[in-house]
Amino acid sequence: MFEPLLEPFRQPRVSWKTVKRDDARDEGRPAGFGHPYAVRAKKPNVRNWKHTLGRIFAYLAERKFGLAAVLLLTAASVGLALLGPLLVKKAIDDHLVKWHFDGFGTLLVLLAAVYACHSLFTFLQNWLMIGISQQTVYHMRRDLFAKLQKLPIPYFDKRQQGELMSRMTNDVDNVSSTLNGSVIQVWSSTLMLIGTFTLMVWLSPILTLLTAVIIPAMFLGMQWITRRTGPLFKQVQRELGVMNGFIEETVSGQRIIKTFSLEERVIAGFAEKNERYKSAGYWAQVYSGFIPKLMNALNNFCFAIIAGIGGILAFRGYVSIGTLLVFVEYSRQFTRPLNDLSNQFNTMLSAIAGAERVFEVMDAEEEAEDEGGARELESVRGEVEFDGVSFHYEGSEHTLEDVSFRVSPGQTVALVGPTGAGKTTLIQLLARFYEPQRGTIRIDGIPLNEIKRDSWRRQLAVVLQDPFLFRGTVRENIRFGRPEATDAEVEEAARQANAHLFIVKLPDGYDTMLDPESGGISQGQKQLLAIARAMVARPAVLILDEATSNIDTVTEIRIQEAMQRLMAGRTSFVIAHRLNTIRGADLILVLKEGRLAEAGTHESLLAARGFYHALYHPNQIERKSTQPIPSTAAPPTDS
Repeated sequence: MFEPLLEPFRQPRVSWKTVKRDDARDEGRPAGFGHPYAVRAKKPNVRNWKHTLGRIFAYLAERKFGLAAVLLLTAASVGLALLGPLLVKKAIDDHLVKWHFDGFGTLLVLLAAVYACHSLFTFLQNWLMIGISQQTVYHMRRDLFAKLQKLPIPYFDKRQQGELMSRMTNDVDNVSSTLNGSVIQVWSSTLMLIGTFTLMVWLSPILTLLTAVIIPAMFLGMQWITRRTGPLFKQVQRELGVMNGFIEETVSGQRIIKTFSLEERVIAGFAEKNERYKSAGYWAQVYSGFIPKLMNALNNFCFAIIAGIGGILAFRGYVSIGTLLVFVEYSRQFTRPLNDLSNQFNTMLSAIAGAERVFEVMDAEEEAEDEGGARELESVRGEVEFDGVSFHYEGSEHTLEDVSFRVSPGQTVALVGPTGAGKTTLIQLLARFYEPQRGTIRIDGIPLNEIKRDSWRRQLAVVLQDPFLFRGTVRENIRFGRPEATDAEVEEAARQANAHLFIVKLPDGYDTMLDPESGGISQGQKQLLAIARAMVARPAVLILDEATSNIDTVTEIRIQEAMQRLMAGRTSFVIAHRLNTIRGADLILVLKEGRLAEAGTHESLLAARGFYHALYHPNQIERKSTQPIPSTAAPPTDS
């Protein structure tokens, strides 16, 4: 019967070395109680938390008049709550004890009015604060989304999509739920604490001194607990982000998972992440749950002291019966704000942890601004030149090293080479998703870094090997290439891409809704829509990442003429995985280990019998081993 209670204490421990290797998990693991994060907790970084709180309140300050009204209503509500017990004291000492009822009815009416106004002010302050908090989080979410659009491609390359989504949703919602209650609660509890203590001193300094004895114990207990809950709440948010990233990754990769029968392995991976999230959440709640229990115990202890000693003082005439009864009520009101503040502190720790993750994205370095005097391109002829360009990704060797070539306007350039040779990187540099460490890229003789990014990218169109379609209609997805395109231009682009025939057969034609996965259309049809999107953009420079590789043979034949029309008069870069598709290219650039190994036409490169010849005729490469390749025509027989 005790098994469920013992289960949390039987979780596997995480060794110190494992924790040290994972910087993301090295923070906020409390010691003691035998749980898996058996590492001494780091003290919360108070300076960072103050900075984060300051930024949250900076958002609140944008609604300063509404916030001021909330604070005034809260102050009035607290004042009425403190006035009520004083009226009760007057009723007991002046009327009930003396058995004198003149004016007693008026006093009761006044007492009812006080509590009615208290309830009304409480309702109004909550109503206003909900609106303020929702507006605050609305603007925070808006700023976060706008920031994501300004971040460079390398930022997204280094992070999981699900983890970023967790910041956009869970962390922002965490801040929202905290603002709804914590701002009012903290302000109300602070005023209540000050007001109650003042009235207690006025009523009976002796009883107040007895009540104050428990304050050091409260603060020591809160300090012990919050040193452990703070890092754990931050850990909870971090583990939630990791788990969401894993979920997003596995949902997107279901085809691969099922193809390789990896369901059990994925389930085991999720179980591990879910276990970490559960453990962090469990111990965060365990520690934070100590606070109300501690406060209630101290509150009851305080009540016993006041009831006992206060009764003796009342019996001997040092205090009145009304004073004793009201003092007991004030003593509870004195400890209740401390309890509320401690509970809100834990809630705010969780919100601060979420806000830190949100502001971490907002503080990320944006895509570099255009240099002063950067040009706006009115038109582009399409001359492209790489002059001694070198580039490497962070933490890697040179991906491109001293690459130089020149492309004339209207030429078709094919990029070939083995995996990792630098083909995609070269395209990333051309689109200015990354900047070269050395060398210069020129467009029509103008250095690329002297051209405004938006101006240059409007002259580009990209058709990827795995096309991406947005949630929306077919028409909207094609128009994405040029938002101002008319319906007639959209349909003409679809005809040029040979997509019109299958589009009109869809349930709603061009107004058929598609989702990101586009389960209602084939991969080849997706590619046709991506080509139509490129056509409607009217680019000066075209980038094709083997755009026909995922299209069936019949469809590929049908769009060859359309592809030729698309590339006609435009400088085109084609990343080629199948070399027989780029025989007619004006220039073939052969990349090997980040360097430009060869350049020329298909015929000249074959005649040179160099690296391109070896790629084009892999069966003619001398093998180190002379062992014959076993036939796969028939399965082997058992001996």
